[in-house]
Amino acid sequence: MADPVSAGEGAPPGAIRCSDGEREQTRSRLAQAAGEGRITVEELDDRLALVAAARFRHELDAVAADLPRSERPPGAAAGWLPILATARRQLSADATALVGRGQVVVSRRRRWAVFVAAVAVALIFTALVLAAVHGFGDEGLDHHELGRG
Repeated sequence: MADPVSAGEGAPPGAIRCSDGEREQTRSRLAQAAGEGRITVEELDDRLALVAAARFRHELDAVAADLPRSERPPGAAAGWLPILATARRQLSADATALVGRGQVVVSRRRRWAVFVAAVAVALIFTALVLAAVHGFGDEGLDHHELGRG
């Protein structure tokens, strides 16, 4: 069994270990901040990694020190919904910029790449539809009675 003194090595005096519940509260606070647009999705990922690695309460406090401690209003989205809302807003902004309606100027190369990707998806979809209509299998045209003469 580990010596209690050596188990706390590297901890500042008076440091209190954090619980899984405290980690979850910090995760929820970060998710809410991301949903409100206070931090980016990249910042959220970085901070969630720090929360997972935290051993002491002061480490958790440092991860969210620059965020307000406001309580979530009744009926507000919880969990991953704020993060999904942020991702949806980001995708919408990217799509707007891509079609040239936003303030961001998109290069011709990027537009060309999107066009080529759209054409490739359309061709794959068409091939799948034709294969489904014709029928999948190794029987060839015999099962349609088109090969008999």
